[in-house]
Amino acid sequence: MRILVTGSEGYIGTVLVAMLMERGYDVTGLDTCYLAYRRFVPHAQAYRLIKKDVRDVDVADLEGFEAIIHLAALSNDPTGELQPVLTDAINHKASVRLAKLARSVGVKRFIFSSSCSIYGAGQTKCLDENAAFRPLTAYARSKVDTEADIHKLASPEFSPVYLRNGTAYGLSARMRFDLVLNNLTGWGYTTGKVTLLSDGTAWRPLVHIRDISLAMIACLEAPRELIHNQAFNVGVPNANYQIRTVSEEVVKVVVGSVVSFAQGGEADTRNYNVSFDKIHSVLGDYFKPTWGIKQGIEEIYHACQVAKLDYETFNGPEYVTIKGLKKLINENKLDDQLYWKESRYV
Repeated sequence: MRILVTGSEGYIGTVLVAMLMERGYDVTGLDTCYLAYRRFVPHAQAYRLIKKDVRDVDVADLEGFEAIIHLAALSNDPTGELQPVLTDAINHKASVRLAKLARSVGVKRFIFSSSCSIYGAGQTKCLDENAAFRPLTAYARSKVDTEADIHKLASPEFSPVYLRNGTAYGLSARMRFDLVLNNLTGWGYTTGKVTLLSDGTAWRPLVHIRDISLAMIACLEAPRELIHNQAFNVGVPNANYQIRTVSEEVVKVVVGSVVSFAQGGEADTRNYNVSFDKIHSVLGDYFKPTWGIKQGIEEIYHACQVAKLDYETFNGPEYVTIKGLKKLINENKLDDQLYWKESRYV
């Protein structure tokens, strides 16, 4: 099966591409390569890559693919707030345009990487796929709007599916330390203090990037009738955690570290506890996640030791997405629409 993965050079994309190729899929990637300089762990995977912004995709780029896994986006809440209008243009409008073009050239499955952040300030525990959306950020709103618009494009020949990923963690060549478990582990290793910037009471569903990738692969392999125009919360049963609990788990692994609360930390309004019953009941034969947070903390801690990671690097533009984008803007490499200046795809 020929698969196009957008955002293939990103945090999840590099892991997903390798897993797809291990399973024998014919994979092509598409990425604008904003932060492809990241090399936290070795990444020697060779595959065909189209260096292009998702806003510039045309029909010729999509012909011949049976499925598209769409990851490309301005990723996470702080980055989405950098320029909310551009977040809508890239994450929402370009995604819908991509889906329309895909349908026009006969792509059969369109797997959209959505987010549990669409639930925002969840009013109850165990929010299922029918729970009300309460998006609190431009990033979350872009996911809500994209799901709604692509939903209308479904047809007997075109099957979209919406994977509402929990908060990702885990090791990647394109490492991100702006995700909560990765961040707390990095704090512990580089400073000895597992620093919470909030009061730690908010809930998050945590899921390893390899398990997110497994869910995407499941949606390639499951019968069409199981996934057609469906939304699935992606995560592991009993994997909703309060942030302070995550910090306590980090301290158990990172030798010599202690929990620390930043001054002025308040309750985080982004607070959602999510049910994963649907994905396990519907796709259980195809989706068998294996990662828990202790394993995730251990793999990141070990990688930090091997890399001899220091605080300035951990908290700098190399591994914090919004700082990386701002660095490219300040260096005059990106214009005010976040296109490459000298060449679209350097």
